[in-house]
Amino acid sequence: MKYLLIDTTTSNVTVAIIENNKILFNYQNTIISDMSSKILPIIEAGFNSVNFNLRDIDKIFVVNGPGSFTGIRVGVTIAKTIASALNKNIITLSSLEYMATTFTDKKYLVPIIDARRGNVFAGIYDNNLKLIEKDSLISLNELMKKIDSNYELISYDNINNSIKPKVDILKIILKHENDKSINPHKVNPNYLKLTEAEERLKLKENI
Repeated sequence: MKYLLIDTTTSNVTVAIIENNKILFNYQNTIISDMSSKILPIIEAGFNSVNFNLRDIDKIFVVNGPGSFTGIRVGVTIAKTIASALNKNIITLSSLEYMATTFTDKKYLVPIIDARRGNVFAGIYDNNLKLIEKDSLISLNELMKKIDSNYELISYDNINNSIKPKVDILKIILKHENDKSINPHKVNPNYLKLTEAEERLKLKENI
């Protein structure tokens, strides 16, 4: 089985091509700007490097949030377009669960993404990626009240006492490869909060 994985939910981008539980192409790098114009050439370069065609892919895994609004839209749009055009299976993944594949000797893992204004996107997982506390938008102060020495904080952002993610692509693929495929047209971003435009509209409605 051949899989394509796309994660553009943060500036730490991943594009990977997997065949029979072996990673053949693994692009992991930071993209600060113009993500939409840079991802497609990366995907094309990956397929050229392994002598595959997009039509060879059996399944697409796309990380659909939470994270950057723009980044999420880029990855989801590309995945939906490929899946719809080529009639490919598509499965969505949580960005926080993806980060929680990082190896640690702690009992619980707490992936964190800065959501600004003192808030973060966070979830709690164990070492087998079992969800202990669902992904949510929460104040960092409130989250820290739940944490003790059994918890490992994982973040690309400058969160005190956190470690940087070292994602294990195969770990999350193996967990979800038998998930039911989603209709590409029903694959949506998982923002976990309103966009700024939606927040402004809501504020106007409440005035």
